[in-house]
Amino acid sequence: MSQSPDAAQQRIDALQLELQLARDALEDFTHSVSHDLRAPVRHINAYLKIIREDLGEWVEPEIASHLQTVADSAALIVRQLDALQELSRIARVELQLADVDLSRLLIGVQVQLAAEHADRPVQWRIQASLPLVRGDQALLGQMLTQLLGNSLKFSAASAPAVIEVSGSPCDDEMLELRISDNGVGFDSRFQDQLFRVFQRLHSSRQFAGLGTGLAFSRRVAERHGGSISVRGDLAPGCCVTLRLPLAAALSQ
Repeated sequence: MSQSPDAAQQRIDALQLELQLARDALEDFTHSVSHDLRAPVRHINAYLKIIREDLGEWVEPEIASHLQTVADSAALIVRQLDALQELSRIARVELQLADVDLSRLLIGVQVQLAAEHADRPVQWRIQASLPLVRGDQALLGQMLTQLLGNSLKFSAASAPAVIEVSGSPCDDEMLELRISDNGVGFDSRFQDQLFRVFQRLHSSRQFAGLGTGLAFSRRVAERHGGSISVRGDLAPGCCVTLRLPLAAALSQ
């Protein structure tokens, strides 16, 4: 028996409410974890300091190595907790919506990253005069910094690194923004794993970082009613595709 339109809409509304409640519960959990686990880490660091003071200046190399491993692990936990707190903040912060000039925002990010990697040959190919989007400029800037930073990181072995950014409006009043590079790429069969927190397809010895950049970017895109996807089957490199609402679509 088919449902009436009203019954179907009520079912959709109920499912959306259930989904929102689940998301809120997850954000509360993430916020609590990122806050409550800091005390045990402080205790670990405090006792490490005591142990080192008790051992004095002379310490067997093997013991010193073990202590340093514990210290490095504690520092990693702190960075991970900071990342979780930042992910939780995205869901809680009130968006400051405005018409955002993506071209100008991208140039600002590019200038910042180029200064940080001045010793590397990089070709930046950023499309001029991109359409305006509707969004929170600060969050969008952080997201683009993460994505362009990833392109720089994973193209470290390319000489020169080539980073291209282009975009075009879609029929559904969204902008499709594409960020591609000539870096190492990845096996596209595992692309969904990249959006999980702390998930990596390359070892930390190859590329530094926590593995939160794409998870952060997905949350920012979704908060704007958009989406993000990534392809790694290019030869070489990868392409990240963002969908964001056009300014004209939401200002009418």
